[in-house]
Amino acid sequence: MKKALVTGITGQDGSYLAELLLAKGYEVHGIIRRSSTFSTARIDHIYVDPHEPGARLFLHYGDLTDSTHLVNLIYSIRPDEIYHLGAQSHVRVSFDTAEYTGDVVALGTTRILEAVRQSGVKARFYQASSSEMFGAAPPPQSEGTPFAPRSPYAVAKVYAYWMARNYREGYGMFAANGILFNHESPRRGETFVTRKITRAITHILAGKQEHLYLGNLDSSRDWGYAPEYVEAMWLVLQQDQPDDYVMGTGETHTVREFLEEAFTYAGLDWRERVRTDPRYFRPLEVDLLVADASKAKQQLGWQPKIRFGDLVRIMVDMDMEAMGLTPPGEGKKALATIAVWCDERALIDPRTKGVGI
Repeated sequence: MKKALVTGITGQDGSYLAELLLAKGYEVHGIIRRSSTFSTARIDHIYVDPHEPGARLFLHYGDLTDSTHLVNLIYSIRPDEIYHLGAQSHVRVSFDTAEYTGDVVALGTTRILEAVRQSGVKARFYQASSSEMFGAAPPPQSEGTPFAPRSPYAVAKVYAYWMARNYREGYGMFAANGILFNHESPRRGETFVTRKITRAITHILAGKQEHLYLGNLDSSRDWGYAPEYVEAMWLVLQQDQPDDYVMGTGETHTVREFLEEAFTYAGLDWRERVRTDPRYFRPLEVDLLVADASKAKQQLGWQPKIRFGDLVRIMVDMDMEAMGLTPPGEGKKALATIAVWCDERALIDPRTKGVGI
């Protein structure tokens, strides 16, 4: 049985990845930060008391700022694979917490890489890099596109990317970068623009909210469906040699288009409900991100199935259900069309069918 260690296991990607790894027979270990409130909602449905026979999901308290504890954890768990997803990942917030973002995102990655080296554990290491690293670089962006970061978060991710490359080339570690473009789902954090939009729609329909306040509506992003992207992470660590890969759909849409698609699907006019608030604008904007993922398609055999329109409908459907409303249902139809494809790749843990999506 393979062992995997996942940082950021309670986040969107971490929860989907945990499901994927459990479905593939792994023993999964996750690092969580100590808090006075529980932050495990995204993985509660797959959690099993560690005292139960056959339990394969184990959570450990830790922090990316605590290098000594990271060394001890990695040495004691001795994972075969490490998926480093943990970060302060909100781009706008990174301008307000630049030092903290650098400490967690940039130096946090260094601490884990050094913990692997010092512990002597021969683990394969996946670094969750970000399309934000490309920043102002002209599209489409591929593995060969020079980075031009436009936020403290992006700068920290560039640092982490190069540290992974340095440990790979300097120490012979299996360290790989997955440069993922935006990927969303019903589990996306509620302060991220896509989920902020779909959640606001349900609140408006339920009479609990009047208006939605957003920043720049003209930013263009390459948006995909998160469960498909965690399969790409797993594929990266199954290769014979470590390498770096861009993952995305190759399509780009503006925030305005997301609004139009989501509100129209729910039977609303976004122009009547959306207001602009300057506080949500970034000091530096990233105008256009679109992936050239041809290398991932050729070498990993990875290509996303869910496209923009279906992604929007999936998220609206799920948020409406969570609010106790009856959704149009087109999102669930889109998921049904790829159900067999998901089963073949174990994208959804069979024990949690329906929840995992």
